[in-house]
Amino acid sequence: MVKKFQRRHFMQGAAAAATLAGGLHTTELFGKTIRHRPLDPVNPDMLFGTTGSIWGEAGVGATKVYSTEQAIKHISQLGLQGVEPYAAGVEEYRSKPKELLAISEKYNVTIIDASNGQKSQSLNFIDKDQIPKTIEDHVAFARDFLQVFGCDHWKINMGQRPKGGPSDDQLKQLADTLNQLGRRTLEYGVRLAPHPHIWGPIEREAEMRRVFDLTDPKYVWLTADTGHLTLGGGDAVQIISDYFPRLAEIHLKDTYAKYRGNKETPTPQMHAEASVYHNFGGGGVDFPGIFKVLRDKHFKGWVVMDVDGPRKGDDGFDALGGDIRVATDDYIAHNINYLRNVLGVKLPPYA
Repeated sequence: MVKKFQRRHFMQGAAAAATLAGGLHTTELFGKTIRHRPLDPVNPDMLFGTTGSIWGEAGVGATKVYSTEQAIKHISQLGLQGVEPYAAGVEEYRSKPKELLAISEKYNVTIIDASNGQKSQSLNFIDKDQIPKTIEDHVAFARDFLQVFGCDHWKINMGQRPKGGPSDDQLKQLADTLNQLGRRTLEYGVRLAPHPHIWGPIEREAEMRRVFDLTDPKYVWLTADTGHLTLGGGDAVQIISDYFPRLAEIHLKDTYAKYRGNKETPTPQMHAEASVYHNFGGGGVDFPGIFKVLRDKHFKGWVVMDVDGPRKGDDGFDALGGDIRVATDDYIAHNINYLRNVLGVKLPPYA
């Protein structure tokens, strides 16, 4: 049985007045209820948030510039409705999730879910001797952490890419592990939503499609990351359209136009030298095309900015004097304004 859990999202100050004037909308997500002011001009059931990556909770050369509470407060001020913390933002509250829940309620921001990869958590979904620990570690996190926040789904990564790429037998084993784990997390009302990721076991489009063909739609959903799908050589618009019934979450990430339709994924070494990711508008991802699908097919769920924080050598970082806090706020401003001015999302201007 899926447990019912009600979450409410209210804006503060001037935004609260706008909410009352514009009216609240109720979105049902897998038995959970979220009341919110619609931000999308077409589809009121799209909710908008960010991962902790922009504040340096993850990524090569990441520098964390905000505490978790500072970040959640900032999210509220931006008009965003939720946050997906990463490992560096979760660890402090892993043994005391109710404290994090209290912070999120204080600032009226939903904890969307929390990425896996916590300390001591196994991420091996392929090797048979490691799979039992992987499953038990993940079930415990869903039970003891995600359930506290009433998370309706869980974006997960699946560990390191096998040398030379996965064999078909490894993809079958991965699919079987996901089916087993998804069946277990449903006991806590959490849909398992794996995230195809470059340098992971399913980075190329054919690998992704093979695994999703082998998994049960009742137990395995999809977190579609626009940047990773593109960097893996796929057409993000087409993939999101094809797998729309299984979408649990969208991650918004851009890359460079040169990576569209690539036959080989850029390497970790290339990413270490200069980020292969980009702020919105980098030319790699067709965001208007993606939003057309989400609006036309009426996506019901979270659309989440997943942009890495700035680092030396990134576009704009050096031009901003190498100040990580200044550069972070500039990146946030750029991406919020892209959502607002290019895609029409009803977020307040951010300068």
